[in-house]
Amino acid sequence: MNLSQLLSQGDVVTKLVAGLLLLMSVASWVIILWKGWLLRRALGEVTRSTSVFWQSASFDEALAKVRAFDREELVLPLVIASQLQASANLGGAGSKAQQLTRSLRDALHAVLHKLQFGQVLLATVGATAPFVGLLGTVWGIYHALVGLTGAAQITIEKISGPVGESLLMTAAGLAVAIPAVLAYNVLGRVITRIEADLEGFARDLLDLCADAPTSALRTDSAN
Repeated sequence: MNLSQLLSQGDVVTKLVAGLLLLMSVASWVIILWKGWLLRRALGEVTRSTSVFWQSASFDEALAKVRAFDREELVLPLVIASQLQASANLGGAGSKAQQLTRSLRDALHAVLHKLQFGQVLLATVGATAPFVGLLGTVWGIYHALVGLTGAAQITIEKISGPVGESLLMTAAGLAVAIPAVLAYNVLGRVITRIEADLEGFARDLLDLCADAPTSALRTDSAN
């Protein structure tokens, strides 16, 4: 008995479970492929961008080089955030170090949010897909038992379809969950590595800019 036959024998609940598993699988694989491509680029770009920043002779030169190397814009927001702007509200209050800390923290949080995008979906799919498949299993067994009610003779043919359907739902749930869990762990390790590099760069920027005159940190793009 193939998949189409099992689904054709199932009721609305069975088809909803199968459709939900399919949707979860497609969504998780889209995130896996996109995040894998993004993080592969990000690993190299963060390293190159931070390297050319410290090798530059001036802040203007550093900003131009970072723009060229940082296509995913993970380092660039931190560089731009280190340029303080005059402000008449509470955001401009406090010492220069405090303002820089606030500005760099906000920029870093935005970058980290970009890196973490999709991880919640992978975690959710990995945690819930087996239970969605289990729902299909329970429902299939229920149909098998209902099919036996009032039967004069119990034969394997009468329960093979619903039982096969239930086993297929269990396997489908695991097939959807396992890649999502593996990808969540692998991608999470790469994200953690990039986050550590960005946090270290932000701390170095804070140390650099807190001790430098504000006029030396301004560029034409910041005005």
